[in-house]
Amino acid sequence: MKKLLLGIIILSSYVGFSQHGMDADIAKIEDKVIEWRRDFHQNPELSNREFKTAEKIAAHLRSLGLDVQTGIAHTGVVALLKGNHPGKVLALRADIDALPVSERADLPFKSNVKTNFNGVDTGVMHACGHDTHTAILMGVAEILSKNKDKIHGSIKFIFQPAEEGAPVGEEGGAKLMIKEGVLENPRVDAIFGLHIGSSQPVGTLAYKPGGMLAAAQRFEINVKGKQTHGSMPWGGIDPIMASVKIIDGLQTLVSREMPLTNEAVVLSIGKIASGVRNNIIPESAQIIGTLRTLDYGMQEHMNKRMREMVPAIAKAYRAEATIDIADGTSITFNHVELTAQVAPSLEKAAGKDRVFVINAITGAEDFSFYQEKVPGFFFFLGGMTPGTTEAYPHHTPDFFIDEAGMQLGVKTFIQMSLDYLNN
Repeated sequence: MKKLLLGIIILSSYVGFSQHGMDADIAKIEDKVIEWRRDFHQNPELSNREFKTAEKIAAHLRSLGLDVQTGIAHTGVVALLKGNHPGKVLALRADIDALPVSERADLPFKSNVKTNFNGVDTGVMHACGHDTHTAILMGVAEILSKNKDKIHGSIKFIFQPAEEGAPVGEEGGAKLMIKEGVLENPRVDAIFGLHIGSSQPVGTLAYKPGGMLAAAQRFEINVKGKQTHGSMPWGGIDPIMASVKIIDGLQTLVSREMPLTNEAVVLSIGKIASGVRNNIIPESAQIIGTLRTLDYGMQEHMNKRMREMVPAIAKAYRAEATIDIADGTSITFNHVELTAQVAPSLEKAAGKDRVFVINAITGAEDFSFYQEKVPGFFFFLGGMTPGTTEAYPHHTPDFFIDEAGMQLGVKTFIQMSLDYLNN
């Protein structure tokens, strides 16, 4: 079935873009978009440190004659394009930051950038496709800036830093951009965003009305025991044993208290740290994890029970434990009426048989913060080479995107923008 679907995707013809007269422009800009993407990929920068990335973006936007602002939310860049006709204000957003990942993919433009992240020596890599998002939006800005006579209203291009999260002790990302007024002056009526997918076939688009991506929370648990010699565990209180039981107990909240037929809930432990050597039972342990929810009522229940369960389990093993739960992103919620309005634009851009409505995903996106303020629509763009047998996940060293998918990203943003503003 999968091979059949890919075959259909490959053989189906694209729906023409002649109604806006920009097919030739989009075809011509593809090489430039790929060149930008490769430059960003080879020179990635971490969240709130996207200085050279921002300079390159701003220089391009100024060359188009746009009104450009820099330094928003530290390294964000925003440009305003005013159409020749009055109308609404639409925002298009791309994220620009990279990740602390050492690239393994064998590419001529492979990243060899190194850094120290939270005390760990690591590489820096665009392991989530933000380089493609940035290049695509730069291409969209160039084409639309040459076609102002076709635009009723204005388009605000938002190049956002720190989607992956600001460094410890700093603010950043969509929340800070909103705080610094990115949705004002002029006031934005709606916002669109995209994300490329390494496991979604090139030439396809995917979306979901309503809740599409999960709210993400970070939690940290600190367990206090009593240090002793490893040969005499009865002489102390083992925080590692208590931590194991806490982790096990938290997973039962998902499996035994969540109505999973309604929405998904995921609780994952990303880090557990304790001890210094094999024959010392340590004094303390630390557990760090993430909670993903697609329903705020379920999130509230999980948070309440986590706060109850953690100290109770620790006490049962004579230890003490505290838990801190911090909000990350909200639910990425596609405005239902706006989604119905723009879905036909996706089909015009890609072809009806290349557009799919999908189930919710437990990944998270800070695009959700824009959607809390104005109607927003977020969609996925295919980036997997047809016939691929193993697509490497996002945030991994072997992450790979087929650049052939980027032209459709440019085309879709333009189609959606003009259809929205001109109707």
